[in-house]
Amino acid sequence: MQKFYGALIRAIRSLIAPALLFTFSAVSVADAADAGDIAEGMRLYMQKGNCQACHGWSGDGRKTDNQMPDGANLRETKLDRATFVMIVKCGLPGTGMPPYDRLAYSDGRCFGKKESDLRAQGIRMADPPATLQPREVDLLADFAYAKIVGKGAMDRAKCTDYWGGASEVCNEIK
Repeated sequence: MQKFYGALIRAIRSLIAPALLFTFSAVSVADAADAGDIAEGMRLYMQKGNCQACHGWSGDGRKTDNQMPDGANLRETKLDRATFVMIVKCGLPGTGMPPYDRLAYSDGRCFGKKESDLRAQGIRMADPPATLQPREVDLLADFAYAKIVGKGAMDRAKCTDYWGGASEVCNEIK
């Protein structure tokens, strides 16, 4: 009987160890975004998605366009990455946050609702400046989690890191 249990434990270890190694490797790869991906995510944040118009260039909610809705302070948010990605893709009904997935409310993928459901509730989603492909949403999230989300209030050191070096805008920060 002891041989059986020993063999069973060895078999379980041989199955679990590789699974754990794969899991931790996948988490490490996901957490460590490539510098090029972060730079591309920043471009999407600043230009194509124009996120800075509502959330501010540093993500602190100090928008750059007074005609745009007030965006959340992403530097203080407690959102996990999956929720962040869902909000970028689906927007937030009843707020100024637009859906960046072009099919967001076509088939119930967002909050289980279709466009007709939103209309029936009197909700009209804001139009995004552009739609983003799934890979672009991931790049945007890579940038946000590397430079903005959960990073606290902006200071000169964070500003210099954000821009990848000295920047005039950092001189304005005390």
